[in-house]
Amino acid sequence: MTELLSQLHIGTSGWSYKHWCDIFYPKEIRAEKYLEFYANTFSCVELNSSFYHLPLKTTVTGWMNRTPETFRFCPKMSRFITHQMRLRKPQEPLQKFFDVFTGMIPRLGPILIQLPPGLSHDGLLAGDFCGILTEQYGQYQFAIEIRNKSWIDDSFFNLLSRHGIAFAIADSGKRYPYYEAVTANFVYLRFHGREHLYATNYDEAVLQSFAVKIMNWLGEGKAVWAFFNNDFHGFAVDNAMRLRTVCESNL
Repeated sequence: MTELLSQLHIGTSGWSYKHWCDIFYPKEIRAEKYLEFYANTFSCVELNSSFYHLPLKTTVTGWMNRTPETFRFCPKMSRFITHQMRLRKPQEPLQKFFDVFTGMIPRLGPILIQLPPGLSHDGLLAGDFCGILTEQYGQYQFAIEIRNKSWIDDSFFNLLSRHGIAFAIADSGKRYPYYEAVTANFVYLRFHGREHLYATNYDEAVLQSFAVKIMNWLGEGKAVWAFFNNDFHGFAVDNAMRLRTVCESNL
């Protein structure tokens, strides 16, 4: 049981939400200490903020110093690369992105790459990009989340499998495409909320169903990373803790 649980990583997409005060964070805790409190409950976090702006190296070092050595960070790749450059000519911005996080390598989980909704499947573009990732940044793990259904294609899944990159399984109701494909030695899950994006509380039946899937993946020798992005009303915190409890009870 302990060995399986060591491969299960459940957390939320970010931690610095002031509206979690008095829901998850006690009122007496200052926002500057939210990360320390969060790390007492969860073993990992998804860094959504790096999608919008790159943190300073000193900030990254501070995050590591404020959390246990077993705590893991999963940065989200800069939107400059994915949404503005749309994966084209990525060498220089990739170097800039990874230069920030190179000191965090021992504390990293997978890097999340979120593609924009307007970017349709392009095999040559994806092949070039994945090749750069594995050839130049092979010390990292990667997961790619799609927002356009044209990427649900066997050729894309085969490409990811060849490079050991995970297809991110993202649940958002009907907002974005949902598909279950395992293309790496780990599974990456994102929960955005179903009825209302970022604002849906997952019910017990849904969490139970995902717990069964997770336990099956763990049993197959896959590590599992799962992050809740439904931060409204602290749903992400409650759902993440409940999913972890359900998984543990199924062992």
